[in-house]
Parts: sequence; C-alpha cells; structure tokens
Amino acid sequence: MAGPVRMAMAAAAIAAAIVTIGGPASAQRSQPSAAKPEMVESCPGLIAANRARATPASLRLALNADQIRINYIGHSTFLIESPQGVRIATDYNDYVRPTALPDIVTMNRAHTTHYTDRPDPRIAHVLRGWGASPEQPARYDLAVRDVRVRNVPTNIRSWFDGGTERHGNSIFIFEVAQLCIGHLGHLHHTLNQQQLDEIGRLDVVFAPVDGSMTLDSGGMIEVLQSLKAPLVIPMHYFSSGTLNRFLNGARELNWDVEMAPVPSAVLSKAMLPSTPKVMVLPGR
Repeated sequence: MAGPVRMAMAAAAIAAAIVTIGGPASAQRSQPSAAKPEMVESCPGLIAANRARATPASLRLALNADQIRINYIGHSTFLIESPQGVRIATDYNDYVRPTALPDIVTMNRAHTTHYTDRPDPRIAHVLRGWGASPEQPARYDLAVRDVRVRNVPTNIRSWFDGGTERHGNSIFIFEVAQLCIGHLGHLHHTLNQQQLDEIGRLDVVFAPVDGSMTLDSGGMIEVLQSLKAPLVIPMHYFSSGTLNRFLNGARELNWDVEMAPVPSAVLSKAMLPSTPKVMVLPGR
C-alpha cells in the first residue's frame, strides 16, 4: 500500500513532466468477441471518435478547457483536477491521501483503505458511496463549477460472514472537460444491464485489478469489455505479479499497453485512443 513516499512522489509529479497518451494503435486486432450488453448513452457526445493525436509534453500547471489532470496517489486514490481547478480525490481514506486539499472526495465501504470517518473538515463535498441502510443506497448528482459527479451503487461481499452487503460500493462517474470518467471502486461482481445503462458510455475507467479482493481477473475483463471505454487505468494492484496477470489478459485481447514513467497524466477527449488501451501509472 502506498504511504508518505507515494504521496510525496505524486505531489512532485504534478510539477514534473506530464505524460500524454497517443500514438497509433497496434496493426493487428483480434476478431470481435461475443457481443456484450449495450448501455444507454448517459454521457452524450463524450466518446472520442477520432484517433489520438500527438500532444507536446508540457511543464505548465494550467489546463486548457478540454483537459484534465489525473495523479495516481496510490491504492484506489486518484486526484482529478478540472480546467476550473476543481479537485476530486477518489476512495479518500486515512492512509492514502493527496497533499492538495480536494474540493470533492468519494469513498466506498469495502474497508478502511477506501473510506474514512475523519475527512478533513475543510472538504466541501464528502460523498460516501453507501446509504443509511441496504434498502437506502447512496445517490448523488452533484455539480461543482465545471464538474458533475454521480454514482451507481453495487453490492460487496461482507467481510464478516462471506455474504452480500447490498449497495456497499459505488461506481462514481465524473463528467468534466467533455470526458466521462468512471471509478469502479471496490467492485465485487460483474454488471447487470440496469447498471450498465445507468453508467453509460465511458471514456476512461479506473479499474481494480488485484483479481482477488475485488473481482477476479476474468470478471474484470468482462466488465471492461461491457463498458467499452477506450482507456483503462489500473489501480489496486498491490504487486507487479497481479498487475502483469491483468496486463497479460489485456494483451490477449490485443489491447495496447503503455507503462507511464510518472504517476501523473493530462488527458483530453482528442487524446483518447480509437481502440482499447491500458495505461499503467506507477504505484499500487
């Protein structure tokens, strides 16, 4: 699990060279797999239709109106920054936190590396991904300047008896800078048609790929195929062994794989690949 060292690296990476994604896709692609469930387009017009174009690396901190910055803090925590300076921290907890104060934090209830009962009181919006009871799931549709945040509840396994805890996790969706970004949280099961419809078409997915504590590797690949996002960013992978197991599965589907040198990247709709790609940001 990341600690102070990872957080320091993440802070330094913001001021360091920012990586961008792009480049041509692989020349060969596998035959189309079996049809996956289609979803209602809940984020209209946000899927890039064009091949990625080259964008020069930049040391400046300001973002264009069509750009976001993501910084992998570690575990399942990312810091997302919008063009208007809104900061979002995902799976905010007591162990892995960004050094910059977020405006919005999201959490899920899997265990204490994914939530905290003691968020910084200066945070304006604390979104817990579970409701008051299994019959009352959390529901958010929040707008803050140029950011919209909504969620889709999912179930999790109970750590006490191995049963199912209804609506203990939320997939949070962030709509910003013409991008639709999904954070799968601590996902424990594949998605049904209703959940896919609620999520809608995504541009970027943050996916837990440990293959054991969350969904198994085959199930996670199935979820990602169903979501059809052009860009997948792994998280919650603990070690190179579990990460490589997921990457090998992605390569079997002829998905491109990029190993980024730093845990920070600037993304825009125009920079998205036209075929599925996995971008690994250093961390765990």
